[in-house]
Amino acid sequence: MKKQKPMERGAGVLLPVTSLPSPYGIGTFGQAAYDFVDFLVQAGQRWWQVLPLGPTSYGDSPYQSFSAFAGNPYLIDLDVLQEQGLLTTEELEQADCGQNPIDVDYAALYEKRFAVLRRAFARSKHQKTVEYLLFCGENAEWLEEYALYMSLKTEFGGREWLAWPEKLCLREPEALQACCKRNTVEMDFWKFCQFEFFRQWFRLKAYANQQGIEIIGDIPIYVALDSADVWSQGEQFQLDEQRRPTLVAGVPPDLFSETGQLWGNPLYDWAFMERDGFSWWKQRMRFSARLYDVIRIDHFVGIAHYYSIPAEETTALSGWWNPGPGRPLIEAIAEVMGDKRVIAENLGVVIPEVDRLLKISGYPGMKLMQFAFDGDETNSNLPFHFDRNMVVYGGTHDNETLVGFFAHQKRKRMRFAREYLNVRTSREVPAALIRAGYASVANTVIFQMQDLLGLDNSARINTPSTLGQNWRWRLAPGQVPPELAENLRRMMKLYGRHSTE
Repeated sequence: MKKQKPMERGAGVLLPVTSLPSPYGIGTFGQAAYDFVDFLVQAGQRWWQVLPLGPTSYGDSPYQSFSAFAGNPYLIDLDVLQEQGLLTTEELEQADCGQNPIDVDYAALYEKRFAVLRRAFARSKHQKTVEYLLFCGENAEWLEEYALYMSLKTEFGGREWLAWPEKLCLREPEALQACCKRNTVEMDFWKFCQFEFFRQWFRLKAYANQQGIEIIGDIPIYVALDSADVWSQGEQFQLDEQRRPTLVAGVPPDLFSETGQLWGNPLYDWAFMERDGFSWWKQRMRFSARLYDVIRIDHFVGIAHYYSIPAEETTALSGWWNPGPGRPLIEAIAEVMGDKRVIAENLGVVIPEVDRLLKISGYPGMKLMQFAFDGDETNSNLPFHFDRNMVVYGGTHDNETLVGFFAHQKRKRMRFAREYLNVRTSREVPAALIRAGYASVANTVIFQMQDLLGLDNSARINTPSTLGQNWRWRLAPGQVPPELAENLRRMMKLYGRHSTE
């Protein structure tokens, strides 16, 4: 197997597209996205890391999507649709999806955004264009099933597919054919949304790449139960005869959770996948390699070993570990990646098998500087333990902001952090930590935009195992001061990282 080359020495910013400014309730692929690319160029950055771009379901998490392939229609920029003559100025003015410029109102989006997109769809003449026909042909292996799935979700009031009529749950051919016939227009609407999503995304990605900015995309290792993937390809998952999960995903109890985390995702039937040559995973990674320049696999540990929890359990206490697919899956991924690269999210308790997979693949693992300063010199998150082939973060989307985290740490921890980072006051620690990351030997450092702006936990984007207030934070228009780009560029030069000059 060809070993992946290390990533170049550089730095980047983690900011989900949803967190960009926009007059339409959520960040999109519109002008603010291009402005952010320009900011990254001015700051001498190499990477823009985005979270998963898939359509979100209950809980609004990008890690629980209706599809492992489809894009989120919320990210389609409405101004672009107006430029195409598909929306009027009056319709844009009425597209109120929340008035708070720093908060995403998902309830308002769900109620109003699709009505606007349907107006654009009604005016569109896409059906017979060469571009649209090529798009449908190139994506047929997932697009048809996704469009049918979403049309049926619409027909049945948004209910998950397990609550649909039995013939559709079990995918009886005659029932599926009848649905396709009566939902032709509705299926075309969902295809139209994907067509516009990917047209806008690839245009934005091309602009970023032309400016020297590469995109790091996230993919969750698991897919949601309520997804087109599980409904259409049940043989890939551990399901019973009624196509219900027998075992589900999660992680056991740890220092952060006494009962563990019960994610509820259906587990893969790894034995079937291996017999099938990991065709589904190859399809997924090949597709993701078109979308991104680098792919971060969330919960990479699940490839080495995975935690099984009986589907009827209400906590993760009664689960057990099983060996994962390991090297055969890594080899299958390598077959389709070309020159694109993978980052392995290996946070938490790391087992020897994970380290072995990183060595044979060449994938860089991750470190979180936020958790470095417990006073233990063996803490692997301390910069003097870093390797070159590593991606270092201050924190991820699942963590507190740096300012928020250090605001409530014990005196002993803060005393050690101040001494290690050579600052006098605790207030200086977050900025000094960022500088230490840039100065480290690690080839790649990524910091959240919230941390570069010095924001407290009011800007935290996700608190795991909670619902209702996550994935909502957005940049306010004009919130990024001009001097931030200058300061980042200065550090890039000082510490020998990539510059776009």
